[in-house]
Amino acid sequence: MATKLDKSIKRELEHNGKLYTITIAPDGVKVVEKGKRNGPHVSWASIINGDTSLNENLKISVDASRM
Repeated sequence: MATKLDKSIKRELEHNGKLYTITIAPDGVKVVEKGKRNGPHVSWASIINGDTSLNENLKISVDASRM
């Protein structure tokens, strides 16, 4: 049985030589570069509805059109 997510969980992640703090909370997920205060936050509704993949695909297509 899984444990209910009723409070925030913080974990550290190293990616491409940089450290990040990942916060998994009841309202969503936040990724912040270590030592910084602000970073992207994604709500669970956005993840479940697929809005995050739609936004990522849009970003990729816009970046590709700039080349």
